[in-house]
Amino acid sequence: MSTTQERFGKDWQKGDVLLTYLYLLPFILRGLWLRLFMGHTAGKVLVGKGVRLAYSSRLHAGRDLIIEDGAEVNCLAKGGIKLGNRVTIGKYATIRPANLYGGAIGAGLIIGDHSNIGPYSYIGCSGLIQIGSNVMISPRVSIYAENHVIAGVDVPMKEQGVTQKGVVIEDDCWIAANSVILDGVRIGRGAVVAAGAVVSRDVPPYSIVAGVPARVIKHRKNTIANL
Repeated sequence: MSTTQERFGKDWQKGDVLLTYLYLLPFILRGLWLRLFMGHTAGKVLVGKGVRLAYSSRLHAGRDLIIEDGAEVNCLAKGGIKLGNRVTIGKYATIRPANLYGGAIGAGLIIGDHSNIGPYSYIGCSGLIQIGSNVMISPRVSIYAENHVIAGVDVPMKEQGVTQKGVVIEDDCWIAANSVILDGVRIGRGAVVAAGAVVSRDVPPYSIVAGVPARVIKHRKNTIANL
């Protein structure tokens, strides 16, 4: 099978494929320019309009990185930003391990192969965020790997510091739209986080969680076994 067939599938007309490549040409040209400043990339980089990339020498990516229109990727992190093959960062998504105007430098972000960050999502990787392979992150998802200390009432919370336990999302998970994942959470392999859920504790593998706070409502393996 040709590379074109693998990418588009048999239902695509040749004319539609050609128009798609013409549409992507500016993305390809911007990507060629960006690659000159990246730390490492193993293949093509497609970059949309208005992308803001800071400290790009700390960005390391595999093949076929896609950064869509308006995304902001700040790579100023102790471990940098490390992306696998075929990772997509959606439109107007934000990846932010540190402020651009001073303050502490964050831990960073690691993403496996064939995973994506949805449009308008916020990835606050001041603590380490690790996302596995084949993970689907829908639009407007927020992940925070940091929490403010609020124990004292005689000191402003802003001056009490933070804790950073980190967040882990294992392979083959689906994080649905508008969900929030808080610091210290581990989401097990094959789990589903329902739309609008607030995840404040670990999610077992192959479970489906929903609600505020998120609770297990179903187990995928049980569902499959009953079909």
